[in-house]
Amino acid sequence: MANSARKIASVFGLLAVLAASSVVAEEAKGVSVTDDRGVKVDVPAQPKRIAAISYFADDVALALGIKPVASTYMTSGRQPDFLLGLTSQMAQIGQRAKPNLELLSQAKPDLIVAIRRYTVGNAPQLEKIAPYLAYNMELLTESDKEIAEFSKILGKPERGLQLNADFHKHLDEIAAKAPKNVHPRFAIMWGGETPFAFHTENTSASIVAAIGGDNIAGPKTPGGPFGIDLSLETMLEKDPEVLFIYDSGPDRPHENNPIWQELTAVKNKRVFYVGDQWVETNGPIAREIVLREAAHYLYPDAFPAVDVRAEAAKIIPADIQK
Repeated sequence: MANSARKIASVFGLLAVLAASSVVAEEAKGVSVTDDRGVKVDVPAQPKRIAAISYFADDVALALGIKPVASTYMTSGRQPDFLLGLTSQMAQIGQRAKPNLELLSQAKPDLIVAIRRYTVGNAPQLEKIAPYLAYNMELLTESDKEIAEFSKILGKPERGLQLNADFHKHLDEIAAKAPKNVHPRFAIMWGGETPFAFHTENTSASIVAAIGGDNIAGPKTPGGPFGIDLSLETMLEKDPEVLFIYDSGPDRPHENNPIWQELTAVKNKRVFYVGDQWVETNGPIAREIVLREAAHYLYPDAFPAVDVRAEAAKIIPADIQK
């Protein structure tokens, strides 16, 4: 009897070893991913050293409890609150539109996740450093796919799916609670002599529209860009009631134009200079915070003001917040 038991245990032990070996072999193979360039990229299984060209990869990785080794920035010297300032602990590799390839190489990444439109021209150089994935990171309709796919690459597919499900649940809840038959006209824009405003399909604009806002920039043309130059004369004609302006620094030439003071949003003090999450919105943390901020700014009597860092801390695991 004892011999039989030992034989059975030995068989199960052998099977366990073989199964473990199979898993190790499978993990060693990595995966092939077709990115938004249409290029098939061989990605290592569960990469550990992520380099982020844009905040999207930082956003997803931190939500999964993984800290990237390198990151670009939007505005020099500013560590975004929606990522709890954790990018300060990563190698800084330049502005997202002009990443420094030498600094990137020094970070020794095993995967580069980048914003497509700023990096396709450097693809051959990036690919020499590490496998390089490029995502569009522009539209809300792409966000779920990007989060799910990157979460799977990082070995946490269930968490990625849960983050997507949670966001849509919260979006539906806020949309249901928002005042009915109230559709404040809004624009989300970069400031400048001629402001650049996001079309409704852009992620942040889609979120505001989904909870009742009416985007003066309107929908994009099929296959066209995600934004449009809007002169202040055109803005006055469309007369937004709420303005969200990306806060890229103290230079605000649009405010010097006499037309600026004629806008309803300006007269009513409903101009909000917003953080990096309003431009880099496709990640799970940014989406959630933009949703809550938008609800408060559109309907201040119905939704509370938002503590960006407190909201981020609910999503980023505590053990990597240090």
